[in-house]
Amino acid sequence: MFTRNWRVAVCLAAVLGVFPGCATQGNGEEGSGRLSIAKATYGTAPEGGNADLYTITNANGMVAQITNYGGTVTSLLVPDAAGALADVTLGYPSLEGYFENKPYLGCLVGRFGNRIAKGRFTLDGKEYVLAVNNESNHLHGGIKGFNKVLWDAKPAYREGAVGLKLTYVSVDGEEGYPGTLETTVHYWLTNANELEIVYEAVTDKATPVNLTYHGYFNLDGQGEGDILDHVMMINASRYTPVDETLIPTGELAPVANTPLDFTMPVAIGERINADHEQIKRGNGYDHNYVLNSQDGSLALAARVLAPGSGRVMEVYTTQPGVQFYSGNFLDGTITGKEGKVYKQRYGFCLETQHYPDSVNQPGFPSCILEPGKKYYQKTVYRFTTR
Repeated sequence: MFTRNWRVAVCLAAVLGVFPGCATQGNGEEGSGRLSIAKATYGTAPEGGNADLYTITNANGMVAQITNYGGTVTSLLVPDAAGALADVTLGYPSLEGYFENKPYLGCLVGRFGNRIAKGRFTLDGKEYVLAVNNESNHLHGGIKGFNKVLWDAKPAYREGAVGLKLTYVSVDGEEGYPGTLETTVHYWLTNANELEIVYEAVTDKATPVNLTYHGYFNLDGQGEGDILDHVMMINASRYTPVDETLIPTGELAPVANTPLDFTMPVAIGERINADHEQIKRGNGYDHNYVLNSQDGSLALAARVLAPGSGRVMEVYTTQPGVQFYSGNFLDGTITGKEGKVYKQRYGFCLETQHYPDSVNQPGFPSCILEPGKKYYQKTVYRFTTR
């Protein structure tokens, strides 16, 4: 069905009815199997403005589709051990599904990914009050976080990769946060079958910043059953235990001798229903792992293997933490792409990040961006086969 002919690849979505038109832009001749990017109209955002869908193809036939609405990766076509492509990320069949998007399928989240306790923090002697949108806490930037805005988008090119440059200016006071934050996110699709995400931001007032990508993965293909047989390794010997509302207690606890230990590869489902307080609080895995690499260099955070398809995903990041979420609250009420229903644990997330509630936790790495400083983080999702 797929080919290295990039004109066919980039128009695939039109054939499938994902969007009506297809205009291409590339750096190779037809049939060359080189990098390319195409832009098409995707729909209209709730507050007006056009949402576009960009289809990016690498020389191996891997395809990423990204919309500037919420900076959302709507599909990611990755080869298996036999070379067959499948979409390995959960998503909606059309733009409208992303307007509410309570599970945050595939989007960028900010200003602050994950939770802030009670929706409050104090900075430079002033208390800031945020929306409480997750029981008693603030989650993923609030009522209208970065996942619900239209980003400015432009194609981007570099040697061995093609991508999308997204920019958004969050004004002072937006969702209760101080300072005007100018944010740039680059998505890159490389010829090494990597989805690379680079986050940058500057501010005119001190403000907490914790940007992340909230993709749900199923390496057998979206909607193709649960992910309990996926074998995972997380390069972390500690994690941050949570209270009943999933706010960290402030402790950095060892994973050794607990069901949260993924320092050696183990199937996600092997201990997901263990009789353990932390597993019960998360209804499975919904925990921040303290990565062993803490020096800000790009380092291996996790590796996941799907035995059925042979797909392997490695996650590299400069961030100090990664949130492993096992799709516990997917409940069969979402009908995704190709009419597939997403049931409990049909996808998993590895959200690279600063630790949850770090703005209220003096013992955690600081998430405060100061004027004159630049926020920079990088995460790479690398796909291979075994």
